[in-house]
Order: sequence, then C-alpha cells, then structure tokens
Amino acid sequence: MRFIKFLFSAISFMLILGFVPFKQKTQWQSLFNGKDLSGWDSYIGPDQDDKGNPINNIPIGLNNDPRHVFSIVKVDGENVIRVSGENWGAIATNKEFENYHLQLQYKWGTLTWGQKRGRNKDSGLLYHSTGQYGADYGAWMRSHEFQIEQTNSGEYWGVAGGMADIPAYKKTDGNFEYNPSGTMYTFAEESPQGRHCMKRGADAENPTGEWNTLDLYCHGDTSIHMINGKVMMVLYHLKQSDKGHNLSALTKGKIQLQSEGAEILYRHVKIQGINKLPAELL
Repeated sequence: MRFIKFLFSAISFMLILGFVPFKQKTQWQSLFNGKDLSGWDSYIGPDQDDKGNPINNIPIGLNNDPRHVFSIVKVDGENVIRVSGENWGAIATNKEFENYHLQLQYKWGTLTWGQKRGRNKDSGLLYHSTGQYGADYGAWMRSHEFQIEQTNSGEYWGVAGGMADIPAYKKTDGNFEYNPSGTMYTFAEESPQGRHCMKRGADAENPTGEWNTLDLYCHGDTSIHMINGKVMMVLYHLKQSDKGHNLSALTKGKIQLQSEGAEILYRHVKIQGINKLPAELL
C-alpha cells in the first residue's frame, strides 16, 4: 500500500514538473495488408526511351497503372508487393509519418528495363515525401532517398530539393563517401558536393535472390540508414529547398517505394513511432 501511494505521488510530481512517462516505441503498424495496395497511391511518369529520355511529357499519372507496374504476387508462400520496374514511378502511402522506425524486407527479381537493362538493379525508399507527384524525373515527390541498389544500398540521394548534412570525405575520384569522423557536407542538387553521398565500406546486401532487411530510423531532423543490421550512414539537418530558396526542414511526409527500371519485391513493411534514436546506432 505504501509503495502504491509512493508511486502515485512520484507520477503526480513528474506531471507537475512537466515530465510524462512514456515508452520508447509504440506498437508496430503494418503498411501492407497482405492482400492489396490499400493505403497506397501509385504514380507513374512519362514513358521513356532506352536512354532514359521521356518519349513525351505526358505522365501515365495517379492511380493509373495499365501495365501493372505495381501488383501483389505470391512468393515464398506469402503475398508480397511486386514492382516490375517497367516504368519510372512509385507507390506512396496515403498518410504522412514522422519520428518513426520503418522496417521492410526486399529482394531482387530478374527483369531490368530501358537504360537500366543489364546494369545493377535499382530502386529506392523515398521518405519524408511531400509536394507534387512527378517533381523529380517526372516520377517522384520531393524527398530523401534511402538508395536500394545492388552494391550501393544505403546511400543517399536528395530528391527534387531534398537535402541533408552528412559527415563524409572526398575521394580521389571526386565522389563523397560517408564517414562518421569526416567533414560535415551539405548534399543537395545545388551544392558543390551534389545530391549523392556514397555509403562507407563493403556492401551489406545478401546474395541476389535472398531477402534483405532494411531499417530506417527518423527522429527530428536526423535519420539512420541500415541494411541487414549494419549502419550505412547517419544523416543530419534534413531539409528542403526550392532551387536554393525557401530553405526549411523536411522531417515528415509520405513514404514512396520506387519503380526505377528493375524488378523488386517487398514484404513485411511496417512502422512504429519512436521518441528518440537508438544511441548505440549513432
């Protein structure tokens, strides 16, 4: 009885001082119901030639998918999301998210298309997506890209004005590679560094044909990219600009899964809220 009174008094005292006890994480929420693409919108850009140039400037558009670029198929005994890669575009969540841990599994199919034919298979997770559909290459919303590409998964691209500060060093070939002890550079389309930062170290993907686990942590203006339990990079001061103007934070938005010239499968797509980043990953 005395303990209960003490506990009640302690909680009341914390509330008076403005402290609210809460859990680090909320329950996982599935973003894929295992049946269809409810909760997602599709957007497909203009048809392209084999060099990646638009054949015309007319997008196939919103929730119009005549070639079934995005579909549900059964793989390894369960329904998964198939992205054929035939056209450039994405599916995007109806809802916006912030301060979360997102986890999904992906593995590569066999098909490649257009300018990506015969090259490393390419896709991407675009987070904090906002603004108009088709803002980048006629296919994607403004966002931060968690690159999903054979040998390069975990890298960063700023999409349609998305930008981030990343510690890195400049390689002899002029590219920039993430290094937690490196100089802090701003990666954006208008910056001297450009909008792409390479991951550090060896590829963390499993052999082609096996499932990979992707983890994305976002809290405030910081994010962490992980592949198969390995931190690929930590990004700071996530923000956006309109051709170098109207600089502002970009810390929440929709989630897009790209179609970018390669067949890829996604499963176990889920998200949970967090109130801080795991200290052991920073």
